[in-house]
Amino acid sequence: MLPLKKILFPIDFSEHCVGAARYAEAFAGRFDAELTLMHVIAHPQYNDLIPESRADLRQRLDSFLAEELEYFRVHRVLVEGDPAANIVNYAIEEHFDLIMLPTHGLGDFRRFLLGSVTAKVLHDSDCPVWTGVHMAEAPQLENIVFRNFLCSVDMGPQFQLVVESAAELAEQYRAKLSVLHVVPEPAGAAEVRHKIEGLLPHSAKDANILVEAGEIASIVSCVATRVQADLLLIGRNPAPGMFGRLRTDAYSIIRQSPCPVISV
Repeated sequence: MLPLKKILFPIDFSEHCVGAARYAEAFAGRFDAELTLMHVIAHPQYNDLIPESRADLRQRLDSFLAEELEYFRVHRVLVEGDPAANIVNYAIEEHFDLIMLPTHGLGDFRRFLLGSVTAKVLHDSDCPVWTGVHMAEAPQLENIVFRNFLCSVDMGPQFQLVVESAAELAEQYRAKLSVLHVVPEPAGAAEVRHKIEGLLPHSAKDANILVEAGEIASIVSCVATRVQADLLLIGRNPAPGMFGRLRTDAYSIIRQSPCPVISV
């Protein structure tokens, strides 16, 4: 996953985007990354208000957080069409290392539980996707810290990639790393823990291994709260397939997570 040299940050000027921008600043500053702010002019629908002109939107984009991002390497891109398709295609064409999205916003960003744009990007994107549910209450930049990372894994093919990504980030921030696996019943938890210990890459040998029983999303949320996780990492399918890259429980995990989530 590292290094993060190019970050794509789609915006819709909402309060959620302002909060998420603080995390974008934190990552861009930490990794000296280029930060691209993208606004997609979606095609109007029959019940939409009269849309702003392209010139007005260009001005809003150019002025959005201009003072806060004055000392960052920032590009601002204005395009038209389907928001999710534009975000995914642009990320592929320009070889971005991370896409950062709040899960709710205005207009097209508000449809469905995660917002249709965020959901489609999670399904279709090749690169890791950062999402944040509570961005309206995001802390100020100077108060954003990363002391504890939580990695929630299953035993599928993405296990190594997710754990290695979490370990890399934890090392960068000198943070503690916990690796969580949720089982349906307590029976056999010790055996599963032993198996996870054998699968951990060297970079994660010092991680705190947790095996807990229950409903996956609820357990992940509870554990994230208990270990005071500042960031949660989860896996996605390695190929889109019929149902997209996002795993069955990922929607619930992202919705319930008390901290931002990176889906790898």
